[in-house]
Amino acid sequence: MQDVTDLPFWRLMAQYGGADVYFTEYFRVHPTSNLDPGILRSITENPTGRPAVAQMIGNDIPALVRTARELQEYPIAAVDLNLGCPAPVVYRKCAGGGLLREPEKVDAILGALRNAVRIPFTVKTRIGFDSPAAFEQLLPIFAKHSLDLLTVHGRTVAEMYGPAVHYEFIAQAVAAMPCAVLANGNVSSATGAEDVLRDTGARGLMIGRAAIRNPWLFRQIREHRRGIKIFIPSGRDVLDYVRRLYDAVCSPDAREASQVQKMKKYMNYLGAGVEPTGRFLHEIRRVTTRSDFFHVCQEFLDNGQPMPLQPFGMPGMK
Repeated sequence: MQDVTDLPFWRLMAQYGGADVYFTEYFRVHPTSNLDPGILRSITENPTGRPAVAQMIGNDIPALVRTARELQEYPIAAVDLNLGCPAPVVYRKCAGGGLLREPEKVDAILGALRNAVRIPFTVKTRIGFDSPAAFEQLLPIFAKHSLDLLTVHGRTVAEMYGPAVHYEFIAQAVAAMPCAVLANGNVSSATGAEDVLRDTGARGLMIGRAAIRNPWLFRQIREHRRGIKIFIPSGRDVLDYVRRLYDAVCSPDAREASQVQKMKKYMNYLGAGVEPTGRFLHEIRRVTTRSDFFHVCQEFLDNGQPMPLQPFGMPGMK
């Protein structure tokens, strides 16, 4: 996710077991764009020991082709096109999820990129812009271009991250596509992961927000699939993660207020699994110093109680 899952975050995730494959933040592509050096470092300095996929976003075909060719000069496992970003600043420019309103444009982009990409070529999509009915038209386009992998987030762009995920459309993609399909959306526990894989038939999972909240999630999914006891962190384990996260992602050269502000972005994800009233996030959003930030964290996390780190109101981990 943009401005969150960067190189320092990758490095930290790898220390907790990490994912099998990592996707970069997206390279913004337009006629005068260059490869973002910060995102490029995730590829050239990849600390995970796992494959890295370079993600692009944009709608200018010559620029996308040029960027895809440039990216293939680096050690990447695949080139990925983002057709799923729901941020208004993106879709209003007819990029990311905004392209799903123009199937003919998607067809043209995929054709040009498939011709330009010599390594695996992958796509991440949502199931439509404002209606999943569009998915019926999009799937044949995806199938036409010999994709090596399709990741489907089971919501429309308009639904953002709010309503329940429509996993039946991911299952529809699995049935229709000649390539592997990954399921994306609301996978926040090991048992939930197993349910999604079973119900959709997907080959694997893409996990974003839940991994920020729970860096042990990949480990937990592997443990569950192997039939061994699932590790559940304690409050103090989570507090240690927050400290390590602060050290990993906050530049010592930045002002303290900027460092704290950056951590609030991560806490927006973590807070949903800390306590049910919202008081943790309420207090975190009002701190301005490092000392006050960790004072709040200690108040809520400095304990030995199990902390599954699932959003409250969702089914518990088995």
